[in-house]
Amino acid sequence: MTVAPAGVSDPPVSFTSVSLLSTPSSLVRSTLASLVGSAERVALATALVLPEPVQRRLAGRPVVVDGQTLATDTQLMLRLAKVAGPAIESLPIDKGRTVLVHQSRMAGGEQPIGRVETLRAAGHDVRLYTPTAVCASVEPGPLLVFFHGGGFIYGDLDSHDAAVRFLAEESGVRVLAVDYRLAPEAPFPAAYEDAVEVFQWVRDNAGAVGADPDRIGVGGDSAGGNLATGVALAVTDACAFQLLIYPVTQFDEQTGSRRRFRTGYFLTSDFIDLAGSSYVPAGTDPRDPRLSPLHADVPARVAPAFVATAGFDPLRDEGEAYAAKLAAAGVQVETWRYPDQIHGFFNVLLARSSRAAAADLAVALRKGLGA
Repeated sequence: MTVAPAGVSDPPVSFTSVSLLSTPSSLVRSTLASLVGSAERVALATALVLPEPVQRRLAGRPVVVDGQTLATDTQLMLRLAKVAGPAIESLPIDKGRTVLVHQSRMAGGEQPIGRVETLRAAGHDVRLYTPTAVCASVEPGPLLVFFHGGGFIYGDLDSHDAAVRFLAEESGVRVLAVDYRLAPEAPFPAAYEDAVEVFQWVRDNAGAVGADPDRIGVGGDSAGGNLATGVALAVTDACAFQLLIYPVTQFDEQTGSRRRFRTGYFLTSDFIDLAGSSYVPAGTDPRDPRLSPLHADVPARVAPAFVATAGFDPLRDEGEAYAAKLAAAGVQVETWRYPDQIHGFFNVLLARSSRAAAADLAVALRKGLGA
């Protein structure tokens, strides 16, 4: 496993930042409240581009766990989230879905892309993101079939629109985002079946989406990473590459990171429990490899993988365990831990540290599919 380097450097401290550093705690608290209480998107964007010393004053003392220091901008964002309102998992699922899209749009910002098209694939809505660099090309090229995260109960094409735009534009690789069925309306194995079905459709209709059939990969974050692993295992050498972003890989154990980061770092144990109870029907074997790829038999011909984990993520240990399992099976795999990040950093493109991590993912995709 490789520990990712630190993000881009912060701008120099201004006179304003020095003044704020000397302010009392009461003013810091009122500043936080005003940032959240005004126009949320502008306020969040402003907070996340402040000089690091100002962010540190607003965020509080550094958080260090397992020898890792949480990124200052991420810590500030988490503190703002506490002021902003209740956690998604405490809301009715339909309300939580709406809130998640709203939060993702705020954290993702406006990201440029060459072209976006809405299509149908195997009966599902999909979006094809074409980066500016290949908009004028008529030659087939690499393509990533992408499955969004959200615990199998939240998320859609809109919740990950900014992140997928960034990934496609920065990598120069076309990305096809998939709107699969969600639980509890459609529990396991519905999402898995949708994922495999759409990938097979893409392979059979590669020309319709500008893809070279020999350079089609799968990717996803969190629950979407779980689905991507399932597809790669199901189609084996028909898939060229896996981009797995803090994937869910098991449903049967409490890992050390799940215990250590139960609360306080965006993804909570309550969220995980709600996702599991909604997605997994009673009586299902939690070791079913379609559900828990950590328990799958992995043939050596499975596609090469890039596995990204976050230091302050309950899913950290299982993601790294799955990367180790791939390597033990003879699969080419690269694992990067972003020690200062939390679950969900892929969607937070307004923060310097998480944007730098997301840019690394784009580089991995470009290399992995030979763009």
